[in-house]
Amino acid sequence: MAYLSRRRAIGGAAALSAALAGGLAGTATAAGRGSGRGTVPLRQAHAHNDYEHDRPLHDALAHGFTSVEADIWLVDGQLLVAHDAVDLDPARTLESLYLDPLADRVRANGGRVHRGHQVSLQLLIDIKNTGEATYLELSRRLREYDRIFSSARGGRVRTRAVTAVISGDRAARAPMEREGLRYAFYDGRLDDLGTAAPASFIPLISSNWNSSFRWLGEGPMPAAERELLHRITGAAHAAGQRVRFWATPDVPGAAREAVWRELLAAGVDHLNTDDLAGLEAFLRAAGR
Repeated sequence: MAYLSRRRAIGGAAALSAALAGGLAGTATAAGRGSGRGTVPLRQAHAHNDYEHDRPLHDALAHGFTSVEADIWLVDGQLLVAHDAVDLDPARTLESLYLDPLADRVRANGGRVHRGHQVSLQLLIDIKNTGEATYLELSRRLREYDRIFSSARGGRVRTRAVTAVISGDRAARAPMEREGLRYAFYDGRLDDLGTAAPASFIPLISSNWNSSFRWLGEGPMPAAERELLHRITGAAHAAGQRVRFWATPDVPGAAREAVWRELLAAGVDHLNTDDLAGLEAFLRAAGR
C-alpha cells in the first residue's frame, strides 16, 4: 500500500481564535498553574483529532486537557494514526505519538500524566477500519503498557494514569466483551443508556450533537432541547457514566460559547474542540 505523508490542516478559525484569545488564555493559564506543578488540568477539556496539532498529545497537555482523541488504522500489522486513509504515514504510529510519550511522562511525573494531580487521562481511540481485528491488535499493544493503563476484570476497575476508551468501528465491542482482563473501555452511544451494560464496561456515552439537537448557539436554546440535554446527562450520571457530544459548533464566537455554557450547565463531562487555546481560555474564565 502506498502512503502519503500529507497532514490534514488545522482550520484557520482555530488559529485565529488562539490569537484573539491570547491575552485571556495567557492570564487564565497563569492563574491555573500550581506551585511547581505545571498547568492545573481541565477535567472537561477533550482534544478532538488531537493528532492534527503540531505536537500531538504534548500541545493538549500543555493546555491542561485531560482527554485526547486518536484515530487509528490497522495497516500491515501496524496501528497508524490518521483521520483519512490518504494521510497514513508509517512513521506516525500509536506507539510513537501516544503510548511511548505517555509512558515516559508518567514515569517522569511519579505515576501521573499531570504531575501532582490524581486525574486519569482519557485516551479516546477511534478505530477506523476492521474493528475486530484492529481491536485485537490494539489490546495486545495496550498490555505491553499495562503499568500506565486502567484495567477491568469483571466489574472491578483499577484506575491508573491513562484510561483507554475505544470508539469508532462498532465491531470492536464483541472481542472486548469476551476479554476477562481488559486494558480498555467501550465508548457507548445514546442507545446504551439504561441498558444492562455497566459503567465498568461503558464509562462514556458519546453522540453526534446534530442527531439530537438543532440549536447551534444562535438565540436562546429551545426549552425542549435543554430539557433533553439535561435528561441525557442525568440518565448517564445516574449509571456512573460520562457524556460527550461531537460535532458541536467549533467556530470561535458567541454561538460556540453559548453552546459550551449550556453543556457545562447540563453537566456534560467532556467539551469537544480542535481549538485548544480557545477552550482552555473559556474553561479557565468559567472557573473550571
